[in-house]
Amino acid sequence: MVYLFLAEGFEDMEAVVPFDIMKRAGIEVATVGIEKTTVKSAHGLSVTADIPESKVDFKKAEAFVFPGGWPGAKNLKNSETVNNAITFALHNDIIIGAICASPGYVLSGTGALSGKRYTCFPGFEVAEGKYTAEKIEIDGKLITANGPASAKEFALALVKAINGSFEGAEDFL
Repeated sequence: MVYLFLAEGFEDMEAVVPFDIMKRAGIEVATVGIEKTTVKSAHGLSVTADIPESKVDFKKAEAFVFPGGWPGAKNLKNSETVNNAITFALHNDIIIGAICASPGYVLSGTGALSGKRYTCFPGFEVAEGKYTAEKIEIDGKLITANGPASAKEFALALVKAINGSFEGAEDFL
């Protein structure tokens, strides 16, 4: 199961594109509403999440995915569930995917970037890890991307990490 976290102000493309491509590849994805189940994106798209944050079952997780957007990333950072998910992932070798503001903002201070290469939207770089300015950066179980223009590549990297191949997502290569 992939848990894709949605907080008020999330970036539309950074949530919808990975969701769509992962589903087409046969991956089980649940959207998680932070604070409420109907969440509005940075551009006004209202999405009803599959589950509230209280229903995340960490033991079933293959990956935790964090879209960026503002104030979406800020709202993710303030979630105890999100912070617990990151800690759980680090201790249980689970994939963490973060895009745009989320790598440098949501993951900052959690240990997820420690000793890792990462990328993010310019201006959200932090001293932890090694910022590369690439579109996509994969370092072990950490997959990061720099913003909405990289949403497709981010999704494909998640599919490859979860499925071991691009099967089901070939139309997007």
